[in-house]
Amino acid sequence: MELSLNELEETKVSAVRKLKGAEVILEILKAEKVEIVFGYPGGAVIPIYDAFYDYKDSIRHILVRHEQGAIHAAQGFSRSSDKTGVAIATSGPGATNLVTGLADAMIDSTPLVCITGQVFASLLGSDAFQEVDVINITAPVTKWNCQVTDAEDIPKVLAKAFYIAKTGRPGPVLIDITKNAQLQEIDFESYAACKYIRSYQPKPKVKNEYVEQAGSIINQAKKPLLLFGQGVILGKAENELKKFIEKTGIPAAATVLGLGALSTEHPLYVGMLGMHGHYAPNKLTNDCDVLIAVGMRFDDRVTGRLDQYARQAKVIHLDIDLAEIDKNVKAEVPVLGDCKETLPLLMDLVNENHHNEWLNRFKQFQYEENEEVIKKELNPDSEELTMGEVLKYLNELTNGDYIICTDVGQHQMISCRYAMFKDSKRNVTSGGLGTMGFGLPSAIGAKMTNPDKHVICIAGDGGFQMNIQELGTISQFNIGVKMIVMNNSFLGMVRQWQELFHSRRYSFVDITSPDFPAVAKAYGINGKHVQQRELLKSSLKEMLETDGAYLLEIKVGKENNVFPMVPQGCSVSEIRLK
Repeated sequence: MELSLNELEETKVSAVRKLKGAEVILEILKAEKVEIVFGYPGGAVIPIYDAFYDYKDSIRHILVRHEQGAIHAAQGFSRSSDKTGVAIATSGPGATNLVTGLADAMIDSTPLVCITGQVFASLLGSDAFQEVDVINITAPVTKWNCQVTDAEDIPKVLAKAFYIAKTGRPGPVLIDITKNAQLQEIDFESYAACKYIRSYQPKPKVKNEYVEQAGSIINQAKKPLLLFGQGVILGKAENELKKFIEKTGIPAAATVLGLGALSTEHPLYVGMLGMHGHYAPNKLTNDCDVLIAVGMRFDDRVTGRLDQYARQAKVIHLDIDLAEIDKNVKAEVPVLGDCKETLPLLMDLVNENHHNEWLNRFKQFQYEENEEVIKKELNPDSEELTMGEVLKYLNELTNGDYIICTDVGQHQMISCRYAMFKDSKRNVTSGGLGTMGFGLPSAIGAKMTNPDKHVICIAGDGGFQMNIQELGTISQFNIGVKMIVMNNSFLGMVRQWQELFHSRRYSFVDITSPDFPAVAKAYGINGKHVQQRELLKSSLKEMLETDGAYLLEIKVGKENNVFPMVPQGCSVSEIRLK
């Protein structure tokens, strides 16, 4: 798609210069204020890396140990900041190693610009060495992708890439650049940052009649429930959400990716939704009379059985993406638009209210969950350590002033359930795709953009081994990530399902692991084991107070389960406490 001159905002870089395409790429990264790039060199991107030699003072490159590590680090960088993550990989296997991260970023709406090298344009379609059709491979898992074969096209394509990645509902963009385009010299004078594309409307126009209908329904509600997701964080509408629920007195529950948009300590926050979410919001979803969804997509882990989900409620759905409206749950009133704009419009129409009797219903279920689950998880009477105890002491030692980057599994759900999220962008996790191996490299990216905060990777013994090689990146660049490996010698979440739904037929979930602190030590990283309860808090304190990176392996109970749980195929109101 061609961009006309009036669609671009001119940013002068210098007088006309003869630059290679590779140098133009780095000039554009500078103009887009990209400070850190995660990548791995290879034959098809050698010209870009040659250009990097002269840009080391303005753009920092972090050499990962695997391209998947690069894109997950870029995700962590983006998810814990307001910036667009950037990753670079070579052609062939370098490019295909990005696919999992692209899919993860696509479903979790993470803005990324990924640049891959490609063989010479003259060789395209010839099965040349390390040639792969990355455009068709990545089309389903990118917001937009494009192949560049002529250096003259690099500026406008990259401008469009950054604009698309970070506007509207964000997402990953991939630009595949042939080697001849990287080597080709062009006259380069200025970079025009893209501000508009005729056929692309990142923020849909709000229809006031729908806002008015929503306001009327909310004012008549007796038992309203608000569900908020990551759209609130992406729209920077945290303050608007807080003001809205405080004016209306409506209880609010979070999706996994929405955690932190409203402080977990807020009196109107009633817990996390979903399969391993809190008891009260899951039970009462099927009892509310009005369900207000803000920036969330009704994922199956949130809804359970769709034919039994909130059938009694009038659904008001606020979302920026038309594709999400009525996709899974039919909306009585669809309010399409950026929630930073739609929430204030709606707040002007709703009455000040309180729903004390309705809130007491949540408190009753919260009490039941506390007695049956939470007390036993945080203060167990068994000798074995629980994962919840780890989060309890982390909260005590830091008062929740941390960024947690989790892998995927039982430890992930425990972290989401028990961590303190007072602010947004503190919970970096793989939500929609559930990518094992995400935790460690995403923590690298989060620490790079938050050097003064505690960034803690929490992983299981299975997921940690999937990208354990990134300990080399942490060591080489002295990245002060704190790593907690909760080791139960199982692939814990799969084992839990096998126990509960497959008669304890444990099939290929026993996993052996290396001595994790010894592996860390081989990379020059401090670490230790802990298994005794009396040493747990002091060991966590030592980890937090040690300068630089630290790996703490914690032996936890082998067959501890995560509850509550909504069994697959069940209604959310069938959530089990045990």
